[in-house]
Amino acid sequence: MKNYRRYLITSALPYANGPLHIGHLAGVYVPSDIYTRYLRMKGLDVISICGSDEHGVPITLKARNEGITPQEVVDRYHAINKKAFEDFGIAFDIYSRTSNKIHYETASDFFLTLYKKGEFVEKTSEQYYDEEAGCFLADRYIVGTCPHCGNENAYGDQCEKCGTSLSPNDLINPHSTISGSKPVLKETLHWYLPLDRYEGWLRKWILEDHKEWKTNVYGQCKSWIDQGLQPRAVSRDLDWGVPVPVEGAGGKVLYVWFDAPIGYISATRELTPDWEKYWKDPETKIVHFIGKDNIVFHCIIFPSMLRAEGSFILPDNVPANEFLNLENDKISTSRNWAVWLHEYLEDFPGKQDVLRYTLCANAPETKDNDFTWKDFQARNNNELVAILGNFVNRTLVLTGKYYEGYVPERGETTETDRSVLEEISKIRENVESSLESYRFREALREAMNLARLGNKYLADSEPWKLVKNEPGRVRTIMNISLQITANLTIILEPFLPFSMSTLRKWINITLKPWDDAGRDDLLPAGHRIGEPGLLFEKIEDSDIEKQINKLVSVKKANLAATSQAMPSKDPVSFDDFTKIDIRTATILEAEKVPKTTKLLKLKIDTGLDVRTIVSGIAEYYDPAAIIGRQISIVANLESRKIKGIESKGMILMAEDRDGKLVMVTPESPVSNGSAVK
Repeated sequence: MKNYRRYLITSALPYANGPLHIGHLAGVYVPSDIYTRYLRMKGLDVISICGSDEHGVPITLKARNEGITPQEVVDRYHAINKKAFEDFGIAFDIYSRTSNKIHYETASDFFLTLYKKGEFVEKTSEQYYDEEAGCFLADRYIVGTCPHCGNENAYGDQCEKCGTSLSPNDLINPHSTISGSKPVLKETLHWYLPLDRYEGWLRKWILEDHKEWKTNVYGQCKSWIDQGLQPRAVSRDLDWGVPVPVEGAGGKVLYVWFDAPIGYISATRELTPDWEKYWKDPETKIVHFIGKDNIVFHCIIFPSMLRAEGSFILPDNVPANEFLNLENDKISTSRNWAVWLHEYLEDFPGKQDVLRYTLCANAPETKDNDFTWKDFQARNNNELVAILGNFVNRTLVLTGKYYEGYVPERGETTETDRSVLEEISKIRENVESSLESYRFREALREAMNLARLGNKYLADSEPWKLVKNEPGRVRTIMNISLQITANLTIILEPFLPFSMSTLRKWINITLKPWDDAGRDDLLPAGHRIGEPGLLFEKIEDSDIEKQINKLVSVKKANLAATSQAMPSKDPVSFDDFTKIDIRTATILEAEKVPKTTKLLKLKIDTGLDVRTIVSGIAEYYDPAAIIGRQISIVANLESRKIKGIESKGMILMAEDRDGKLVMVTPESPVSNGSAVK
């Protein structure tokens, strides 16, 4: 493993159109903070960079909906999130923002460098234009009927009901969200980064040189590269963002995916005049902490940008996590289905470390995981209180009781004593190995093994039974227990910084370097410790019920909002209705469509032929469970390509009140191809 002179740690820039929730923390910020704290304790030159991502269409939409300016939106959420990070103990060296002047300058200079080198491709294309508002429309400013599920409020880039990715041209009866008028197609010029030029280089750099990357990251990159990369636009027709710094580009801004990662560079420039040594010196190790929805941007697009610019080094690793669910349901900001960080800090004051511990212990490192309030309570009561807190409390209370708070001198040691002392170093090595490999759940489990070791040692040694007849033996037992306690303040510091700070005050020491972990003399004989308290307190059932009831109220509100049936559509003639050919069919094969979360590719027998249909039902049906199922389909729907797959037809689905899609099936088996009338 190469030894680097310095480390640059970046954490995905949270989008400044809403507050932070536990999904953000588990996916990005808790692991990033653990790793950064560990490196600092190693005495390494390390800086941690983050900030608000403040451009893009969702922000302009939110501003329009609230009747305020985009700047007012980002100002609000930048302040909320910055404070929440600080209160939660995420130790960034800088929390910047992409609306800063230094970012505009950095992003403009970066674009111009590539522009002057001829790295962009200029292309004219037809895009939707609102003649009444006098502006081009971003995909999210266009709404129409989804051709797959009939949702009349599908956006120009995605239908949020069936999950299908769309383009504005796919929508039926598209209209502008600004004026309500029907948009027209109009030519516009944009600049594209030709990712296809870098495909060969990316294949070698990722698939050959970085096989050590996490399987979920490596697999997603391989899937993208194997399907072939295409040029990607770096500019948009918008009035909110970094203006394209080219003559004649009025009304165009840098596309947010191009603009945002440059925010890491501009934040570093804002932090230190020596910023270039963190971005351009090969002796620097860059690590990007992100969620899985940002893998392609940080592993394929941003490295291609850096490669095209020519003077920047590339990231060494991108340890992306998967998604965290909440109570067996996907976290959704639009449905308010989340545990918001600022609300948690109000509801559980002083319990930052409990949430840090739970999110790390249950981190979605290679697959999606679930947060439940019952698990949160169990982690606190059964692990932090019963294991870590119990050991610390017994050790310090007995030291105060037996020796008036002074560390006793260690006498002759037994084989068990020596084995316990040796185990401290082994645990440190295990934690270090896991942290270096970005296996944070494993690292935390190993770190907690030190508290388990201490608990078992005290329970087996039973000093309270020996204190009268074997005082020398008890002094040794308590000395070793205190050395374990002092080692806990080092090994658990990256994970539980608030609690370990409290513990250090109790035992009257300062934070030691990481490499001191494993020593058996951190607390010399005669050292005076202070009065202990409770490191953790039990969380009662009533506290958990309050949080669960809050979620129940959210779910009820969501159901109420969707409980009314959709208004009926305009009447159609009987002749028009008879043009729709609805038939029964049987599913022969089913599989998920790569690089999507909601699409299934189905091979079906219609009685007329065997065909393929792509349907947005993956979150409701397990592919293996629906093989052999009889369904109803629109058999004569015009075929279209979805994710490169030709889909011929549409499955009939009923939408439940909670948004769940249910197949419309015959009451009893019928012949495939039977007409549904």
